Parts: sequence; structure tokens; C-alpha cells
Amino acid sequence: MPNERLRAAMAAGGWTYAALANKVEVDPKSVERWVNLGRTPRRAAAMLTAEILGEDVHALWPALRQARAARAVSPELVALYDHRADLPVSTFVDMLTQAREHIDVLVYAAVFLHEAYPRLNDLLRERAADGCAVRIAIGDPDSTIVQQRGAEERFGHGIESGCRLALMHYRPLAGVSGIEVRTHATTLYNSIYRADDQALVNAHVWGVNAYGAPVWHLRRNGEGGMFDTYTSSFDAVWETATPVGEG
Repeated sequence: MPNERLRAAMAAGGWTYAALANKVEVDPKSVERWVNLGRTPRRAAAMLTAEILGEDVHALWPALRQARAARAVSPELVALYDHRADLPVSTFVDMLTQAREHIDVLVYAAVFLHEAYPRLNDLLRERAADGCAVRIAIGDPDSTIVQQRGAEERFGHGIESGCRLALMHYRPLAGVSGIEVRTHATTLYNSIYRADDQALVNAHVWGVNAYGAPVWHLRRNGEGGMFDTYTSSFDAVWETATPVGEG
């Protein structure tokens, strides 16, 4: 089946098969097959193509959004995603919505959540009002650790700016009963999004922005497993973090 979304995006930008192929560094026949036969390119080529066309990669190739079924390596591993960008924001939102006791978020910025789901603060207030303990730990933009991560990910001052933006988003929650917001200055090996006995863990890879790094979906299965390892890590970072005042 032809990929009409891709065809339209190329037409809107005046892209020929040859021109786009040259930009993506693939054979023009490959681009032609993407359009006319609906073939799905390799992920790296798909992401570059989407960036060039100004399109959402998953809108062009929905098949790239699918989670990889987790093999029986750990009973707590529900699913594995090659990249955070493979998860629709609804996956995060649905998990947080289901929380009844605990919500923990450990990130540097993760502004994609507020950008894609503007009701995030309202959702967190609602969960807190129902008795859920909410803890949000974001990166301290003035920390040398955060600044170093920006250099490592070749993102320049983008991460620092992201941390400041995240602080702007979350500050209205400071002082809300049941919600704590803190800034941390630790080396972030993984971003953690925890809701009760489920967690999405976004690994961090040197030189790779977080959206391009893997995510594993965990569900707690007894004590001492992977889930507890990450929640213990969250607790350790939380103890070093600085409370954010109302503003």
C-alpha cells in the first residue's frame, strides 16, 4: 500500500526521490519503494527523513512505534523500546493516571511531557488530591553536571535551558499538598518515571539525546528485582536534592 502521507510531505517540500535520497544517503529506488510500496526504512533513515520533511516519524511510519516484546530474561521486564521517541506520550500519561500511591519522576528536564500533554500539572494535582504521594526531581540548570551532560549529548546549552523550562513548568506544584518538587545535581544514568508498581526507565547513552536512547517498561514482581533497584536509586538521588520554593 502506498505511503500517501510521505508522498504528500515530499510534494509539499518539492522533494524528488533523488534529492531526498541524496540527503538521507540512500538509493533513490529505496525512497521510491517507501512511497509507492509503503516500505518502512531503517530507523535511522526514517528519523532523518522525518526531520528533513518536518514530519513526525511515527505519522510517516506507524510501525516504528511498536514496542519490542520482552523476552523472558526478567519477570519484571514488560516491554523494550529501542528509543524513547517510539513511545507515544499517552503511555506515560496512562501510567501516571493509574497511580494510586506513588508517582516518582527523576529527569533532567523531560519537557516533552508538558509540551505534548499540557494537563500534566492538573493530572498530578488530581492524583495528589486522591492520596498519591508525588515526587518530582529535575536537573539543577546551574549544576556543572548538567552542563557537562549537554556537552556529552552535543546539545550545547539545550539541556540547561530545558531544566529551566522544566522548573518553570513544575514550580506551580511547589507547595501543593502531597507534591514535592526538588532539583538535583547528580549524574543521571537513567530517567525514571514510576507509578506505583510500574516504571518506565529511559537509559542514557553517551553522545545520544534521551529521545534516541532505549526505554524499558518494568512491573514490580516481588522484592529485590530490577524495579526495586531503580526505585532505590531514585530515593538516593532524592535525598541529595534541593526543595523548590513556591514562586
